[in-house]
Amino acid sequence: MGILENKQRFIEIYKANIKREGSEKLLDYLCSSDFFTAPASTRFHGSYPGGLCEHSLNVYDCLVDIMNRPRMKDVYGVDYYSDESIAIVSLLHDLCKVDFYVESTRNVKENGIWKSVPFYTIDDKLPYGHGEKSVYIVSGFMRLTRDEAFAIRYHMGFSDVTPQEMNNVSKAFEMFPLAFAVSVADMEASYFLEGTKE
Repeated sequence: MGILENKQRFIEIYKANIKREGSEKLLDYLCSSDFFTAPASTRFHGSYPGGLCEHSLNVYDCLVDIMNRPRMKDVYGVDYYSDESIAIVSLLHDLCKVDFYVESTRNVKENGIWKSVPFYTIDDKLPYGHGEKSVYIVSGFMRLTRDEAFAIRYHMGFSDVTPQEMNNVSKAFEMFPLAFAVSVADMEASYFLEGTKE
C-alpha cells in the first residue's frame, strides 16, 4: 500500500477503536505532523517515506493476531484488553519518531562515479528517550491506562535499556502482558514484514 492508503487505513482503525477524551486532538496533531510521511528509521526497517505509519499498521495487525490466539486466553488468561487498548499501544507506540527524521544527502561512489543520494538523519528536538517519549506525547492529549503506558514504554524490550534497567523490562513484562505482546508484535513487524527498500 502507498502513503495515502496507509494514512486512510490508520485513520479508519484509529477512529473505529480509540474513543477516549483527547483522542480527536491527538489525531489532529498526527495529521498536522509528518507522521504519515516519515520513515520508521534511518537505515533499518521502514527507512523510506511513509515507513512510520506503515510500521504502526503492521504492529497493529501483528498485535491483533497475537491477542486473538486461543493460547492467550486459554493458557495465559490474557483476555481482558479492549480493542481500544490494542489500537492505542500499537498505532501510537512510536510517536517519538514524529518530526524526528530529516532528509539529507550524502555522496556515494557507484561504478566509479560519485553521486549524491538521499538519506535520513536524526534531528531530535525532544530528547526524552524512546518509549518514554511516546508515552509523554500521547499523555499530552489523552490519559493512558497503566498497562498501555508500560506497553508503549517497553515496546522495544531489552534493546532500548541500559544494563541497569534490564530488571525493569523483565518486571514490566511479568506485570503487564500487553507490554510483552506489543514488544513481540513490534519485532515481528520489524523483522518479518519490513526492511529497507532499495
